[in-house]
Amino acid sequence: MDSFYTQLAKVLGEGEGDIWSETVLDGEHAGEKRLLHTARENSEIEFPGEDGSCRAFRERVSRTPKLVICGAGHVSMPIIRMGKMLGFTVTVLEDRPKFADNARAAGADAVICEMFRDGLSQVKGDSDTWFVIVTRGHRYDTECLEAILKKTYAYVGMMGSRRRVAIVKDQLAEKGVDREALERVHTPIGLKISAEMPEEIAVSIMAEIIQIKNSRERGGGYSRELLAALTDPAKPGKRVLATIISRKGSAPRGVGTKMLIREDGSTVDTIGGGCVESEIIQKALLMMRMEGPGFQICRVDMTLDAAEDEGMVCGGVVEVMLEMVEPAAP
Repeated sequence: MDSFYTQLAKVLGEGEGDIWSETVLDGEHAGEKRLLHTARENSEIEFPGEDGSCRAFRERVSRTPKLVICGAGHVSMPIIRMGKMLGFTVTVLEDRPKFADNARAAGADAVICEMFRDGLSQVKGDSDTWFVIVTRGHRYDTECLEAILKKTYAYVGMMGSRRRVAIVKDQLAEKGVDREALERVHTPIGLKISAEMPEEIAVSIMAEIIQIKNSRERGGGYSRELLAALTDPAKPGKRVLATIISRKGSAPRGVGTKMLIREDGSTVDTIGGGCVESEIIQKALLMMRMEGPGFQICRVDMTLDAAEDEGMVCGGVVEVMLEMVEPAAP
């Protein structure tokens, strides 16, 4: 039978809707995990013997966020660079070869140099896909927006003056596109920071995306590196996955942040560094060396002095779930 993380990798690669995971935190079934698909949230699958009295950690499992940029003009270049800096996989659509080359030079992961409609037919879309429309004219904006609104997405933003945006929406409404869906499009795109230069406009766009992304349901991400490490049968050594499941006060990272610790002390990803991470690594190494339970909840209390050393305003408390990871099946 595939491990939980192998199943998770498959589900994340196949589906478009939200995926949730749930882990029992105490009781005789502590450490047991399951996946919940959006369509199965009311299913009858339950943890054996669960009577509602035990705690469970439930999180929306986000995919690696994907930024899809329609257009490769001057504003797109800093958006590409900022998207990569923030951990997005960046795809750019552009029908002009010279501008497509500029997008590649800026670091885009994929560039589709075709007519916008044809290019968008190759982009699947899901609840972790963020669409940014910054083309050179309202005709192309209309084409892109019509295609995108038929997909699953986390965000759609379109650059342009209020007049240009109104024209695009009216044209699509006349074609039968749902007016409510059109009104949910973020236009004018970006936060209002009086941006003028391309770099400033890019900051406003990415700031709006960050604001929306971080206001969504509590979720935990598995980076490509982390998920690959969890599912790699070629590295069968002992490993412990650390996940922040609660935080109070000032803490370096949010709920759902994860880090994998190997028995040689090496790690994949981070839960914030500093004394919190150091303490968790030591607990994980001890857990791997001792013959004992493969699951535990650790509480790390940041005293005022320790918080000051970490550069935080005041102390905080985090709960971290440590779980031994079974080797992936070859």
